[in-house]
Amino acid sequence: MLFLAPVGSLIAIFFAIFLIWRILRHDEGTSQMKEIAECVREGAYAYIKRQYSIVGIFFAVMFTVLFFLYLRGYLIIFVPFAFLTGGFFSGLCGFIGMSVATRSSARTTNAARTSLNGALQVAFSSGAVMGLMVVGLGLLDLSIWYYFLDWYYRGLDEAIRIQNITSTMLNFGMGASCMALFARVGGGIFTKAADVGADLVGKIEAGIPEDDPRNPAVIADNVGDNVGDVAGMGADLYESYVGAIVATMALGSAAFIRYGISLKGITIPLVMAGVGVVASVIGILFVRSGEKADQNELLMALRKGVFTSAALIAVASYFVIKLVLGMEFIGVYWAVLSGLIAGIILGLSTEYFTSDKYPPTRNVAKSASTGPATVIISGLSVGMLSTVIPVVVVAIAILSSFYLSGGARDFNLGLYGVGIAAVGMLSTLGITLATDAYGPVADNAGGNAEMSHQPPEVRRRTDALDTLGNTTAATGKGFAIGSAALSALALIAAYREHIHLLGKSLNTDLMNPRLLAGLFIGGMLPFAFCSLTMSAVGRAASGVVMEVRRQFREIKGLMQGEAKPDYARCVMIVTKSAQKEMIVPSLLAILAPIVVGLLMGIEAGVGLLTGALVSGFVLAIMMANSGGAWDNAKKYIESGHEGGKGSQNHKAAVVGDTVGDPFKDTAGPSLNILIKLMSMVSIVFASFIIANTLVK
Repeated sequence: MLFLAPVGSLIAIFFAIFLIWRILRHDEGTSQMKEIAECVREGAYAYIKRQYSIVGIFFAVMFTVLFFLYLRGYLIIFVPFAFLTGGFFSGLCGFIGMSVATRSSARTTNAARTSLNGALQVAFSSGAVMGLMVVGLGLLDLSIWYYFLDWYYRGLDEAIRIQNITSTMLNFGMGASCMALFARVGGGIFTKAADVGADLVGKIEAGIPEDDPRNPAVIADNVGDNVGDVAGMGADLYESYVGAIVATMALGSAAFIRYGISLKGITIPLVMAGVGVVASVIGILFVRSGEKADQNELLMALRKGVFTSAALIAVASYFVIKLVLGMEFIGVYWAVLSGLIAGIILGLSTEYFTSDKYPPTRNVAKSASTGPATVIISGLSVGMLSTVIPVVVVAIAILSSFYLSGGARDFNLGLYGVGIAAVGMLSTLGITLATDAYGPVADNAGGNAEMSHQPPEVRRRTDALDTLGNTTAATGKGFAIGSAALSALALIAAYREHIHLLGKSLNTDLMNPRLLAGLFIGGMLPFAFCSLTMSAVGRAASGVVMEVRRQFREIKGLMQGEAKPDYARCVMIVTKSAQKEMIVPSLLAILAPIVVGLLMGIEAGVGLLTGALVSGFVLAIMMANSGGAWDNAKKYIESGHEGGKGSQNHKAAVVGDTVGDPFKDTAGPSLNILIKLMSMVSIVFASFIIANTLVK
């Protein structure tokens, strides 16, 4: 059944290619719509080219470091090359997703001129390309490495061969994590600096509509949607996907060795992923809507696809585990199911706290009547309260997956159950990511409609899709953060097993002072990381604000619509700022576990990872949901409620949304990469840290 993995990867890739072909058959519309789309494309490619050149230098340096560690005997030869392939495929997913998204926005606008469902199909197909490429390329990369290593170590005893395979594959996730962090942090700084700058000067100071072509930052804002919310999200979830799979494979090696079926245990995550790809493709085919621009109808159209995929996986997983592991280990199936159900509940919880259909976001909108301060207070309150359900759900998922898989009789088997729950949660990623990545395309389509002066009916349809996209994007972030928590826990468990394989014992007693010190430092790191990323957004946004003010002041006839703004100047400012500002936060994630391990010992390193996981998980949910509530409260007012667009309530809500932008699109989403990357770095550098730590 292992062939399901490479076969599933090829199905995903070829179906994504078919969707690209179908998207490109649609017309981009009028010459003005094409011109606007081309400006966004050029800006996105300019940013990606600059980012990848900087990231390329980083990868060259890291490859050299890893190769040096191999020469010194700390690593095996394949680790540096696995690091490169992980980063390459992660970046490739983001690049393909962004390329298709920038070619889909004008086509979505043009389709909206005649049909709401037609516009939904174009935008959702673009998101589906992102989702399918992530799972397809992820599985392809994993399959190639598995088959190659299985062949290379064919002469070894099965137990040793499996350990060598899993330890090498575990290490290649660090490349994916590094690429994801740069893409997420850099893209997040870009998109929110442009968005904040455009809103502060355009909406609040100048009083012009969102996406007004007179605003010099409007193209940079649209570029940011693609480089942050498409390329960044794609690289992020690619890393979550492969990280959960390889961590569970490593745990499977230890869990099933005493039963003599380790090979079967490590192949289950790959087979499950292959099943998930097929289920996602089928679910994508179920996404259809009517012509009424009603949020409930549109949301149900997307849910139909997600729930169909989840149901197919729930049924197929039973037979996979029964056939591969046998009825003795059928408890592993219930662990898969617990992860799958937890993922669905996380999405619904996020929707409740961020959608304007429900009281939390509507209460944020109502608070705008007393000014920006109360908007910010109520948004923070919603975000804090929204952490309760996800934390409880993840806690239940951890306990249920541990004990249902057999953790009471075999601790390693229980840890494997936690890992397989993360794989179960991510098994619907092909379609879950599609519902997330479609949002920025709909957002850009609305901007194109505004800038190309389309009839109100077109903008009404694109706004309906954009509002839905805000909800699905918030839901996607909740899903990504929840899956990151389970994946990070599986990685910490894999790190523990890796330490034991290196012949080193771990004192994980909570009264161990080194462990406690590591817990405190780890708990602090997400806050320091968020401070760095939010400060970066503020500095970059300041540059945009000054530039937009300058153009409004100096370009004669701009406010009257008689002159064209210098869009490229704003794109250049945020591009340079994002590339400069992303370096320090990214290095913090990479260096922290190495420095703590060397100075304080591996027990402190375990504490660091655990503390960062707990505080990072809760903080990420709070920030993402506060930002989502502020954003949708603003859109709720703009739709004619609580005073409507242009009112004092609206201006107060715009301030809240401006504060929430770096919360939900820069700092919050980057945290799920932080907590996983630190675990990956700890695993890769474990031998070096043990040999050179100051605490023996």
